[in-house]
Amino acid sequence: MFSAQGPSLRELCVQALSSVERGYDLLAPKFDHTPFRTPESILGASAEALSDLGPFDRGLDVCCGTGAGMPVLRSRCRGRITGVDFSAGMLAQARTAHPDATWVRADVRALPFDGDFDLAVTFGALGHFLPAERPALFEGVYRALRPGGLFAFPLGTPPPPTSVSHWVTLGFDLAMRIRNAVWRPPFVMYYRTTPLAAVRDDLTAAGFTVTVAALAALGQHRNGGPRYRLVLARRPIDSH
Repeated sequence: MFSAQGPSLRELCVQALSSVERGYDLLAPKFDHTPFRTPESILGASAEALSDLGPFDRGLDVCCGTGAGMPVLRSRCRGRITGVDFSAGMLAQARTAHPDATWVRADVRALPFDGDFDLAVTFGALGHFLPAERPALFEGVYRALRPGGLFAFPLGTPPPPTSVSHWVTLGFDLAMRIRNAVWRPPFVMYYRTTPLAAVRDDLTAAGFTVTVAALAALGQHRNGGPRYRLVLARRPIDSH
């Protein structure tokens, strides 16, 4: 499905009926041949937006998957770059693709780091966390950063109700809620649970100072709003 190298419809169904961890373990060998991988356009625009915000020493990719975001860290960090994920299958693919990086298997809701990094990023992962789980994630990233460190991630803006994308994402989230209501274990993946205002509030509560930059290179919706923004959450220099 999607391409000759991608998963079949049967494989996707098995993955969708598994837990998040098991599902990604199964999908890992073919993940980079699906539309679920963060597009190069988003990675490139994010890297460009970060170019004037460094320099950074050590970098961390949170929910790194197969390592698509590692080139962003490599282009902006002078020191060691690390990826963390809870899927052994995804990490195995990442190690093969980026043998020069450090890889850690962990639940990112309980990150095992303390002031180790200058830059943290995440790409396309926030939909895997229920709103009630975001505070633990953001607090862990805050602890992982040194004072003055930056947590950055692209966030899509809601398409207007008149667009096809609006109804596609609405339908996907509805189908996922029905699936999780009738089938266990749950597979958490929603497109509409990370509005900017709520994400900003959770980051601020974790201690970050938050700004947002439009990723103009990724275009605009018909209403003139940017399709993507880069959220920039800075750990204050005088934090402890």
